[in-house]
Parts: sequence; C-alpha cells; structure tokens
Amino acid sequence: MRHRVQVETPRGPAWLDSDPPAGPATSLLVLGHGAGGGVDALDLVALREAAVPAGILVVRVTQPYRVAGRRAPAPAGHLDEAWRAVLAELRRLHPTPTLLVGGRSSGARVACRTAHAVGASGVVALAFPLHPPGRPERSRAAELDTGLPTLVVNGDRDPFGVPEAGPSVRVVVRPGERHDLRVDPTGTAAVVVDWLCARGWAHGRPGPPGPDRGDDGRVVRP
Repeated sequence: MRHRVQVETPRGPAWLDSDPPAGPATSLLVLGHGAGGGVDALDLVALREAAVPAGILVVRVTQPYRVAGRRAPAPAGHLDEAWRAVLAELRRLHPTPTLLVGGRSSGARVACRTAHAVGASGVVALAFPLHPPGRPERSRAAELDTGLPTLVVNGDRDPFGVPEAGPSVRVVVRPGERHDLRVDPTGTAAVVVDWLCARGWAHGRPGPPGPDRGDDGRVVRP
C-alpha cells in the first residue's frame, strides 16, 4: 500500500512514496522523476507494480522543487544535494536491503551522479537523456560511467538519444518508444525486473534474454 511521508532536505521538503513488498525486502529501489514530471509517470508506476511483488521495497522521490509546485527543474547541484539527504534518511530507516537507485530522465542523471556517494550497488536508468534534442555534441555519457552495474532502457525514437553500452552498462532499446516510454510501460518494467532478478536483487526467475547483442553492445527488446 502506498505510503507518503515528507522528509526535510537542505533544499526544502521532499516527498517519499513507499511501496513495500508483502515479506522481507530483498532490495531497496529508490526512483526519481523527470525534470517536469512526477512520480506517477507511467514507466515509474509500472516498475513499481512489477518490482514490489518481486520482493523489492520501491520508494519514489518527489524533489523539493516539485513539492513547491514548480515545473522548472532546480540546478543539478541542488537536485543532487536533496537526493543525498533523502537517501541518508532512507538508509537510516532501511539499513539492511541492498540499495539500488534510479529514475527516469533527469532522475536517472541524479541517480548516476550520486550513486557512489549514497552507497548504491546498482543503477536503473529509464529514458536516460544522452544529449539535448538536436545537440549530440553535448553528450552526458560520462554520467553513466559509474563503474556500478547499470541498466539503461531507452526508446529507439527518443530525441534525447540512446547511450552506448559499456563494461558495466547494459543498454536495452525498446522499438517504437520515445522519451516518455508510454507505449508499453509494462514491457519496460519487465525488462528491469528481469535484470534485477538475474543479479539476485529480486525474487523470481528472469524472463527470456531477448535477441542477441548487436555489434554496438546494445540489446533490442520488443
């Protein structure tokens, strides 16, 4: 059952929407929202619906600027500072489960930038915005280079681009999806939970791996 609490951060109050599994949690998955959106984005909700039955405690974080009613995102440093404060409180409340961080778009960037600082074991990046639309020279690929196991799920029609896979970064490309990943959010969630299961961070058996990797290391999943 969804449970919302307010947590104070140096940048103002944040909201935490927590959805616990029926039994002991295998891991704690903390998710952030996109720049102008919220935690009820279709892909985040679908991931919650799929992850909780797999034994994961899912917490979706609403950044202080959205709690204050603003749509324009705060500067990156402010986002990261608030996120670190939220994660410190969550680790105080839930010290045992493996910590995983992630989110969609801007939330995925925050999770990547702070993953080591908060002690995360892995990262889930939905619709990672590789570059501003039409500006491929302004790549944010370095943010994904955390050295931690990272899953990126992007649509092949995303105007923000699709990252390349790397030694610790698995990239799954979903045909027909754009940046909002709203065509098949249930399928997107299944990709994530399969990966979490394969790494031992969730209960259950992973689904089929999908087609083989291409030469660029990416995986296309229907």
